[in-house]
Amino acid sequence: MEKKIIFATGNAGKMREIRAILSDLGLPVLSMKEAGVDLDIVEDGKTFAENAKIKAMAVWKQTGGIVLADDSGLAVDYIGGEPGVYSARYLGEDTSYEIKNQAIIDRLADAKEEERTARFVSAIAAVLPDGSELVTEGTVEGLIAHEPAGNGGFGYDPIFYVPEYGCTTASMSSETKNAISHRGKALQLIKPVIGAYLETKGI
Repeated sequence: MEKKIIFATGNAGKMREIRAILSDLGLPVLSMKEAGVDLDIVEDGKTFAENAKIKAMAVWKQTGGIVLADDSGLAVDYIGGEPGVYSARYLGEDTSYEIKNQAIIDRLADAKEEERTARFVSAIAAVLPDGSELVTEGTVEGLIAHEPAGNGGFGYDPIFYVPEYGCTTASMSSETKNAISHRGKALQLIKPVIGAYLETKGI
């Protein structure tokens, strides 16, 4: 087995976070493109976990080895949990996050402060070389900001305000964000399982 992990994404922002969090496993983490995988995966699951498993298994069938995938998004309580599993495709796949973020702020124009609650959710699926699957999930609670703030992060980070830190996730250092983020939490949960597998195989 080649000594690497393939992460089923082409999102450069996600890859930066993932590589930082998984760095102590001691294996290179490749994106789908870097692994030579070109797939159009239909994400038709009803939950983040189902979509993560669909992506991981689709790539694993082409590559074998260790494959990870995540499905993550923003759930805003005031608008019924939207955009949820449709976070990446909200208002259309080619719509910029600047437009998406402003649309969510606009939809909460009449919301009271205590009604602006939201959370980031991330499900991480792993498929190991023997075909076994594992899914972990992480969340981080926050509020929808009244206006975008911060130049870091990506996606919905500029409008996701975390009261304990007094700023949006786009205003945090990458180290702080990785420590508290939904994806960071889910990756930290799955990391020991991958580490134990590598140890049993002497990798």
